[in-house]
Amino acid sequence: MVAWLRGHETILWWLGVLSIVMFVGTLVVLPIVVARLPADYFTRDQRHIGHRHVQSTVPRLLGLLSKNLLGIVFVLAGMAMLVLPGQGILTILIGLMLMDFPGKRALERRLVQQPSVLRAINWIRAKARQPALEMPTSRGQG
Repeated sequence: MVAWLRGHETILWWLGVLSIVMFVGTLVVLPIVVARLPADYFTRDQRHIGHRHVQSTVPRLLGLLSKNLLGIVFVLAGMAMLVLPGQGILTILIGLMLMDFPGKRALERRLVQQPSVLRAINWIRAKARQPALEMPTSRGQG
């Protein structure tokens, strides 16, 4: 085991550096994202789409691919932070919010309805002088 660790010292250093960067990055990015969420984000039936129909297909697909890849990176980093230093559950939630897949809204709502997650999110929002998140009245929504 020690020989394997010595043989892969460079990879272990890079993983350590990446872990520190992700930890610091989430400490900066997560409060900004959580504070910018509309208070009714989890109670809306549909999100505002905006003017996506104006974009041509290629830029829209590249944007969608980029957003989903970034979401995957956040989910994987959050999963790592469940055992490493960092805000794992909140990082996973942000990653899920970036991604597009069937059942995403129900999964987001289920995750944010966990008392410890909702308490952490609303604490961050209170520090940013934002109203607390509105939650669906029943778990069956979404």
